[in-house]
Amino acid sequence: MSTVLQVENLARSYGEKNLFENISFVLSQSHKVALIARNGAGKTSLLNIIAGIEPCDAGTVTLFNRDSFEYLKQEPELDPSRTVFEEVYSHSNEIQKAILNYEHVIKGTNKEEIQHAIGQMDAIQGWEYETRVKQILTQLKLPDLDQRIETLSGGQRKRVALAKVLITEPTFLILDEPTNHLDVEMIEWLEEYLSKSTITLLMVTHDRYFLDRVCDEVLEMEHAAIYKYRGNYSYFLEKQAERLDNQNKEVERAQNLMRTEQEWMRRMPKARTTKAKARIDSFFDLQEKATSKVYEERLTLNIEGSRMGNKILEINDISFKWGELQILKGFTYTFKRNEKVGIVGKNGSGKSTFLDIITGKIRPQKGHIQKGETIQYGYYKQQGLVFDEQTKVIDVVKEIAEVVKLSNGDTISAAAFLNYFMFPYPSHFQQVYKLSGGERRRLYLVTVLMRSPNFLILDEPTNDLDILTLNVLEEYLAAFSGCVVVVTHDRYFLDKIVDHLFVFDGDAMIKDFPGNYTQYKNWSDDLKKREQLQKRVTGRKTESEKQVAPVTNKLSYKEKRELERLEKEIAMLEAEKSAIEAELQSGSLNPTDLTQRSERWAGILPEIELMTDRWMELSDRESSP
Repeated sequence: MSTVLQVENLARSYGEKNLFENISFVLSQSHKVALIARNGAGKTSLLNIIAGIEPCDAGTVTLFNRDSFEYLKQEPELDPSRTVFEEVYSHSNEIQKAILNYEHVIKGTNKEEIQHAIGQMDAIQGWEYETRVKQILTQLKLPDLDQRIETLSGGQRKRVALAKVLITEPTFLILDEPTNHLDVEMIEWLEEYLSKSTITLLMVTHDRYFLDRVCDEVLEMEHAAIYKYRGNYSYFLEKQAERLDNQNKEVERAQNLMRTEQEWMRRMPKARTTKAKARIDSFFDLQEKATSKVYEERLTLNIEGSRMGNKILEINDISFKWGELQILKGFTYTFKRNEKVGIVGKNGSGKSTFLDIITGKIRPQKGHIQKGETIQYGYYKQQGLVFDEQTKVIDVVKEIAEVVKLSNGDTISAAAFLNYFMFPYPSHFQQVYKLSGGERRRLYLVTVLMRSPNFLILDEPTNDLDILTLNVLEEYLAAFSGCVVVVTHDRYFLDKIVDHLFVFDGDAMIKDFPGNYTQYKNWSDDLKKREQLQKRVTGRKTESEKQVAPVTNKLSYKEKRELERLEKEIAMLEAEKSAIEAELQSGSLNPTDLTQRSERWAGILPEIELMTDRWMELSDRESSP
């Protein structure tokens, strides 16, 4: 398998901060690799160095086919004067030039130019390429292709940039947070698209289901070094735990040995032999290992929220529209103590507007909302918070509170709370301008949680946060003794946190689903299968069948063939059902296979039921006189 990328002894630092040093790794053709690290560790810097945008302090990067390489930045740079169409087709390859020319000339009336453009498309087989491109544009729900880039939102620009890199079909693709600003439907489409592709991929993303289903290797950046795991995200978690456990044991052994060596150093005679000098050198190596970071289980914090009375939040028959666009229509709901609600839906379906309505930022045009007197909102917004760039991190949080009260009555300092959310003590005296984008989002999250709210509203909290911080936030929310409403496209986060979902389908109605995201997805997929199966089993009536005909029980030739087919298909499904039941009862399946078999078994039952009903109908008619 050929090598696509080779990184050797790479180093990069910013001032006194050492991001990484002497890191080396190789990417092979068709491998899909995830890069995992905490915010501020240098993930984006590493990607920029590989792409040739940013210099390194030492080492080399060899990209073996730079002509077939694309890079999707976290904040893409697009030409604001171009239209969406012009930006998507702005690459210089022959097919894209031909398509761009064709789309331009067909808007005119010059028959010769149109005929020439059609001839070009025929010559380079551009029609199939154009069809595939339009499928990508459709899946990513891009705005009007004639709209100028300067008029687009940040999310729309990100989707334009993603479409732009995908349609070129590069042999090597780097993606920095590709799932930000995509709704769940788009994420699942991209997941499937990349999984089936033979492209070589290096990717940074916080979406753990996406990592698990797309990537076959993980690179972990930790303490300026790189660790490589040949497996998906689940495999990485298992092996990372083993590595950290082994490292803990090594540090403990070094600490025990160091106590003996310290005693020898104190008693060592002044006359230093060659052997003694070697032992002294070994002592300092041992000291470095013994004082290296020990990985420990994280402390679980039970933060006390403000007292919550009996009345929490009552939403009564609210409706709202932007111009002619209906966002909400007749929604009623009463929140209960400690419930955790996830909100899902397509972009533009009104999720953020709903949050602004229930917090009083926007008034509904119909209906009313009653908030309990004791309710204290903590509202984490997509837009983030603007900090004073010169303020120190510790001063930002101390302006809110010096201490945070725990549910058991104890308190912890603002510094300890910062440390819990992945700000180590030395970073507390950094000025805000030195923080990465992800670190700023994390600091914003801390400022929201420190105010002791009892009703948390989180609008896309997973964007720009690293996986380590997401794990900490999930621990926090699991122990949080208040209500939580969260809008996110992170399916893993929803599965871990929420009790039920508000589903925005874009029809101004909110459906309350009793379960997490995976349960909702399985239910939704099963419903679609039932609908498709119903169409396939009953069939569509032909025009001749719609015509009035003499009443008869006799089966037509077509119905007889259908009866024969149903008998065979029912038998096959029954056999498959029996085989799955045997596997489920064997106790030999791993958790993943067990889930897949259970889901398939549940899907077979309605298929058998529908086919059997149709078979009985035809069979009765066949046996009647």
